Amino acid sequence: MRAQTARMKPRGPSPDERSLPLFGDLDEAPVAALGPEKLPSYIADHRKRLRARFMEGGATAMPDYELLELILFRALPRQDVKPLARRLLDVFGTFGQVLSAPAARLTEVSGVGDAVVQELKIVEAAAQRLAKSRVMQRPVLSSWQALIDYCHTAMAHRTTEQFRVLYLDRKNVLVADEEQAKGTVDHVPVYPREVVKRALELDASALILVHNHPSGDPTPSSADIAMTAQVEAAARALGLTLHDHLVIGKGRELSFRAEGLL
Repeated sequence: MRAQTARMKPRGPSPDERSLPLFGDLDEAPVAALGPEKLPSYIADHRKRLRARFMEGGATAMPDYELLELILFRALPRQDVKPLARRLLDVFGTFGQVLSAPAARLTEVSGVGDAVVQELKIVEAAAQRLAKSRVMQRPVLSSWQALIDYCHTAMAHRTTEQFRVLYLDRKNVLVADEEQAKGTVDHVPVYPREVVKRALELDASALILVHNHPSGDPTPSSADIAMTAQVEAAARALGLTLHDHLVIGKGRELSFRAEGLL
């Protein structure tokens, strides 16, 4: 009887093996998939302490780099993210500027990949949506500080100028917040006719102009003043009220109405 050579049938990956990432994707994998033993104890202990401090004292008890660490934990579950948090702040300056930095610029920082950019942009979007929820469908003139806070959240850290128009109904309730134009670091084109035309389309009765100065200084330029006068004239001709023009800088803003420019 002739002996038969056993042929080994190739074994496919087990369900557990299929759930694990490829080697090149380890930093993107959830900690649970890697097993608790894969996370160095000093990282695990540090993260536990940081999360506990946040839950006990909130964000005010933490410097910017630690708040950034909390965000980076999800993006980089197997790394000590403190060096990257500090590196981001060194490059961009503040927590807000890190969140609002363009994705292309973020990826220029060593250690930043798609997962990090995604987490930062999720937090940025959440912050803007929360701030906006505090002013939409509410009387703007009686919640002015909430409006200022929203404008700072949405625009103060942008690296180029953006021009927005806030449209209000007859009760001065904010019914639309629309970006009218994007510009360069020191200029944004604005067309007064388009601004008031849109107000009529929305059946708005009043409007507030808002734009940012990436330099951080909210002092209006002569072009800002001239453009505001043109919008006001066009609005008045159609029975619309221009309540204000806000220029958003870093940490402060300027109101045309308060400065006697409107």
